[in-house]
Amino acid sequence: MANYRLKKGYDIRMAGGAEAILERAPFPESVGLYPADFYGMTPKPLVEGGERVRIGTPLWRDKRRESLIVTSPASGTVAEVRRGERRALESVIIRTDGKQHVAASIAPPPKRVFSSARAEIIGALCAVGLFPLFRQRPFGTVADPLATPRAIFVTAMDTAPLAADQGLILKNHEQEFQRGIDVLASLTPGRVHLCTEANTGDGSPFAGVQNVEHHRFSGPHPAGNVGVHIHHVAPIRGVGDILWHCTVQGVILIGRYFITGAPSFEVTAAVAGPAAARGRHVATLSGAALSSFAEASKAFPAARFISGNVLTGRNIGPGGFLGFHDNLVTIIPEARTSVFLGWLSPGFSLESFSASFISRLMPRRRFAIDSNRNGSVRAFVATGIYERLLPMDILPSFLLKSILAGDIEEMEKLGILEVTPEDLALCEYACPSKTDIQRMLRDGIDLMLKETRETE
Repeated sequence: MANYRLKKGYDIRMAGGAEAILERAPFPESVGLYPADFYGMTPKPLVEGGERVRIGTPLWRDKRRESLIVTSPASGTVAEVRRGERRALESVIIRTDGKQHVAASIAPPPKRVFSSARAEIIGALCAVGLFPLFRQRPFGTVADPLATPRAIFVTAMDTAPLAADQGLILKNHEQEFQRGIDVLASLTPGRVHLCTEANTGDGSPFAGVQNVEHHRFSGPHPAGNVGVHIHHVAPIRGVGDILWHCTVQGVILIGRYFITGAPSFEVTAAVAGPAAARGRHVATLSGAALSSFAEASKAFPAARFISGNVLTGRNIGPGGFLGFHDNLVTIIPEARTSVFLGWLSPGFSLESFSASFISRLMPRRRFAIDSNRNGSVRAFVATGIYERLLPMDILPSFLLKSILAGDIEEMEKLGILEVTPEDLALCEYACPSKTDIQRMLRDGIDLMLKETRETE
């Protein structure tokens, strides 16, 4: 066991946290899946509108790796296959029947979860659509079932604003989680690294987990990011140095499949935010319609619904669906007007990383943060602020400049293999130039991926 105390970073003081209670949400009338949640996959649709589907029915597959598929989390009828420009797949919407039948083609998983059965285990996970729960570093893509990871990380902490309670996600699923850990251990010749919060001590709900190497982290956000954990525990050494990672919820789903013999996509998600009617944790389905469990407060007639947290989540609207990897829905007020006097105001009610506002003298206060950017886009200026927010041995300003220059060799030297957009999301929040840092980093990763695939 190792303990890591990180000092760089910043905790956004946001009001509207979810209560530490768990309720069962009404069964959703529809579920939806977004290909955007599966970065690195090029989807080829396998269903059309009007088709009947069951749990585990393939919805699309990857054009490059045919064994990599995304399946239906519920039984029902395909209501719509939405396409965008150049007929690119945007989402698949399923109208549920409430019966939750499992596809007849689903086979039970292997009974033995030893490394000798690795190929059989991966084949079973791919067949039921659970394999995309694994994501891969470098680049943060959906894991490659043909690759062998040096190690697998399980992140059992979340320091993002209004994050879901990982202990509540684990509650009543301890056996499934342990079984999932045993499955993960059979997929790598290395270790399964479990990363939790340091301040919980032996009272952590994850203290008794076996077959893992336990690491404890403390510090402000992004101390809970898997990229930070990998950087400190097992740094990536090159493009071919593969690591996988999975969430607590993902491990539970995998373990449940190996215990019951049938895939299940029942998940726990938090509803939070200053504009939420009520902050709480709910048991629902992956991809569930937000209308079944998330509601905005009547005090905010205009609200933004985000699947995920305010730093990295996606604005999906009240008619959207819970993201495949998300366990949080954040509801914030939609800003309609600019702040009077802007940065000239004393800032009693404005949350900011900058010490220019009086609010920095009130560390315990929480703020009803809305969608206002509080400034316009300006020239990209190196101020040194990014380096104060990233607890990694990386120089974000120089990395971003190398991306703008398209210098692949320099990008690799400056650490692009160790980061994904979520790792620099806090830098974007505090950026005085309002630079779209996450998009910029994604462009750099896209360029690296293109170069890597061309040389394969």
